[in-house]
Amino acid sequence: MRLRTPHALLATAAALAAAVVAPQPAAAAVPAPGAYYVQSATTGLNAADNGGAVEQHRPRGNEGRQQWQLKPSGSSYVLESTDAPGSCLGRSGDLAATVACTSADAGWEVGPLGADRYTLKAPGTTRHLTVAPKPPGATYPARLAVGTSGDLAAWYLTPVTPATNPMPPQDRRTLDQVTFLTTHNAYANGVDGGFAPPFVNLVPNQTRGIERQLADGVRGFMLDIHQTPDGAILCHNSCTLVSRPVALWVDLQRMVDFLKAHPDQFVTVFLEDYVDPAVLRAELARVRGLSDVLYRPDLTGVRQNGWPTMADLAAAGDRLLIFTDHSRSADQAAGLTRDSFGVMYQREWTVENYWSMGSGLGTSDWSCYSRWYGADTNVPLTRTEPGFRPLFVMNHFRDVPLTGTAGTDNTKLADRAQRFCQPAARKKPNFLAVDHYDRGNPASAVTTLNAYTYP
Repeated sequence: MRLRTPHALLATAAALAAAVVAPQPAAAAVPAPGAYYVQSATTGLNAADNGGAVEQHRPRGNEGRQQWQLKPSGSSYVLESTDAPGSCLGRSGDLAATVACTSADAGWEVGPLGADRYTLKAPGTTRHLTVAPKPPGATYPARLAVGTSGDLAAWYLTPVTPATNPMPPQDRRTLDQVTFLTTHNAYANGVDGGFAPPFVNLVPNQTRGIERQLADGVRGFMLDIHQTPDGAILCHNSCTLVSRPVALWVDLQRMVDFLKAHPDQFVTVFLEDYVDPAVLRAELARVRGLSDVLYRPDLTGVRQNGWPTMADLAAAGDRLLIFTDHSRSADQAAGLTRDSFGVMYQREWTVENYWSMGSGLGTSDWSCYSRWYGADTNVPLTRTEPGFRPLFVMNHFRDVPLTGTAGTDNTKLADRAQRFCQPAARKKPNFLAVDHYDRGNPASAVTTLNAYTYP
């Protein structure tokens, strides 16, 4: 999964595109003074100082000049750069720019919009800090503007160091409060069967089979399925020249059997899905006992009431959640939707960061931004809906799964999750997806994140 140029994304359903923010309890009139990210409620990107111009950039934690110190200044407030004391987020004509904090163009009136959103307005005017309108066929412009109010002028002030709460007891914690160790390209392990053509198969993403992964505590599995005369088969990019590939139903059977033997456990499958819906339905029909454990959030009021507790899921036997990255609109055109037989459309239920940290060698890119952000789709990591918070899939791997590099990267997983991706999404990651999960102890990051809730 995702060790290639990402395939073109189809347009997101209109309901998702509109559901960028959701009503929540009213925000405080003004947040307490402190360090914040100024984060667009439309794109999820952060205001950053770029040589005096203030632009929206991919969230990068304490890198990229994106942190601002909110301070009272007379009857208004200033946002002082933590990287350049004395320089504040301000205005230069109709554009956002850094200015001296003593300048009249540095002050902002901070107004609450609810749902933890705010407006930043030039004192005594109707001019607001805003994202510039999106040109046709392009993403929103990088340079931030000073203009009229509206949805583009809504901002999160996301704390750099957020307050967290202790994790509730086992019987009270909800699915969206829990973090799971997840294996990227779980099938590409060289143990259960072939997964790629010769030479490519010399670089597996994992080195232990699915049954061992389950025994080791892996609870999320990213799988690529391709259509062949034999059904939905697990291969990377294509099944041509792949020796002894494994069918999807075989690995799903392993998971169902594990869940039958461990009734308190929960497993999630993410399908990178290149098969027709009828082929997938037939493949699932081969899995004995699947209906006994398959979880259907679409039938249980999750979008209206939020995610259930882990205890309620176990009691109901709802313990296997399957997502597809396929498009609902394409399936509707084909006349059969995957959720009609229990496979959820991932973009409707989750948010996910872009999948690559860079090549297999050298420095890594820790920026954390939506993989579903582009000219034709906008599903920011910050997306929420009334009564519902999407699950957050955090990818933490590179283009090529070199064992040594993955091991080093995995030792830094908790740090990236907490300092970069958690504030970028304004939620704690629920799935930490890694290569070579047996290197660098990524399970320790899962333990760290499972000690608290955010916010």
